[in-house]
Amino acid sequence: MGFARACSVALVGVDGVVVEVQADLEPGLAAFTLVGLPDKTLVESRDRVRAAVVNSGAAWPQKKLTVGLSPASVPKSGAGFDLAVAAAVLGAAEVIDPAAIADLVLVGELGLDGRVRPVRGILPAVLAAADAGYRNVVVPQQCAAEAMLVPDVSVLGVRSLRQLIAVLTDGQVPEEEAPDPPGRPDPMLAGLVVPGAGLGTGISRARPDGDEAPDIPDLSDVAGQHAARRALEVAAAGGHHLFLSGPPGAGKTMLAERIPWILPPLSRQDSLEVTAVHSVAGILPPGEPLVARPPYCAPHHSATMQSLVGGGAGVPRPGAVSLAHRGVLFLDEAAEFSTKALDALRQPLESGHVVIARAAGVVRLPARFLMVLAANPCPCGRHTLLGAGCECPASVIRRYQARLSGPLLDRVDLRVEAEPVTRSDLLGRGGRGESTVAVADRVREARDRTAARLADTPWRLNAEVPGHELRTRWQAAPGALAQAERDLERGLLTARGLDRVLRVAWTVADLRGRDRPDALDVAVALELRTGIARGAAQALGAAS
Repeated sequence: MGFARACSVALVGVDGVVVEVQADLEPGLAAFTLVGLPDKTLVESRDRVRAAVVNSGAAWPQKKLTVGLSPASVPKSGAGFDLAVAAAVLGAAEVIDPAAIADLVLVGELGLDGRVRPVRGILPAVLAAADAGYRNVVVPQQCAAEAMLVPDVSVLGVRSLRQLIAVLTDGQVPEEEAPDPPGRPDPMLAGLVVPGAGLGTGISRARPDGDEAPDIPDLSDVAGQHAARRALEVAAAGGHHLFLSGPPGAGKTMLAERIPWILPPLSRQDSLEVTAVHSVAGILPPGEPLVARPPYCAPHHSATMQSLVGGGAGVPRPGAVSLAHRGVLFLDEAAEFSTKALDALRQPLESGHVVIARAAGVVRLPARFLMVLAANPCPCGRHTLLGAGCECPASVIRRYQARLSGPLLDRVDLRVEAEPVTRSDLLGRGGRGESTVAVADRVREARDRTAARLADTPWRLNAEVPGHELRTRWQAAPGALAQAERDLERGLLTARGLDRVLRVAWTVADLRGRDRPDALDVAVALELRTGIARGAAQALGAAS
């Protein structure tokens, strides 16, 4: 009788649970039994592991073999357990020393020829192993760079089971052909999200001062839209959600695509969080194990509720809101999304995470993102254009605009009308707007002021600060809220809306370099919140 154990990791959402893989050999009819709540992919590992062991030159034990995955109550899925199962079986058969693998965490899929193939979720798996006290992990060589992001963990990247056996038996490590390119994105999700949108394409162009800068989408390419550009800057500085309404061709999509480039780079902790989500989703780009810039996710308007918030059969997978974590979620043609899908966004917009309950268990996924909505005023898009010939009946326009429900829009801080581009703006006669670099510098300075003020609190951005804190701990200048209070009494603002006006006012004050909001800052916030022109934006431009 032989017994050995190794360890692997089961992923539940983006959290990992260390699983002990136990192998027991007993005399009897040759059989291979796998227990411990495995899914169908994991059950099939019996055939993969047997073929990989035989093709790696090791003898398969002709005894009754039982492999148990503990704890048995945790759902286990995927092919990432193959390497741990093979090591436990070889340890039980005394091909390798059982003591050498007792405290070893192994994650990887086996091919029938013994090659080790990459799997999703290496980073969260290694993080879970490190949190559980394990310090030695074995992963596919293609994923070694991703695993090495976790500090204080020794990582061994192997190309094949033969190499692993040689390392554990102190034999000569055989040479293996180079593996496939690492981190090949999932083709089903490749067009949905751009991980690290601010990383650039590697192409460079010269700045006016002669320095080299990444070839990034420039805000100066957007013609006109001065109010929308100002709202874009406020949204990026404070983390406020934004709604752009206007006719087709006004530049709404161009503006949204440039938001990731004016956001500051991710902190180390945020980078690990975002990379963990993208690793589980299988969309890490080749050669970039760490996502260093905010991601940009733009699902099509035909996306289902499950694809937006997460879900799927078995253990839920991350949706668009999680793929946009610490980045930008852009919903173009927002009125074309299903009402059910849009209303499902209300919880993550408030809490910053998604809780998905399925038969296989409950999963909590991170979802702290900046949402940008863009929509036409009517189905034909010409409702607000004078003399443009909109023929949509009033009832159709009302139904179209009602697709964006009041509770959803109440969670959107900034609402801006994108005006049609004039001939002077399009031909450059009105002058080019500021560049992405200039706006990004102001956004970074405003966020530094916010971070200094919120240093000893659990909040990081103005959009995250509760309203009662803004009314008691950080108060606006005396008399600054007079107009906002009148709008609340007239029904133009809800209680949540007043809190959000306060948050935007603090962001405007941070952009202006002021210690606290004054009446002008609140007026600008009201104008951006209600969409009612009050002349505050022009006054702000004159003051600056």
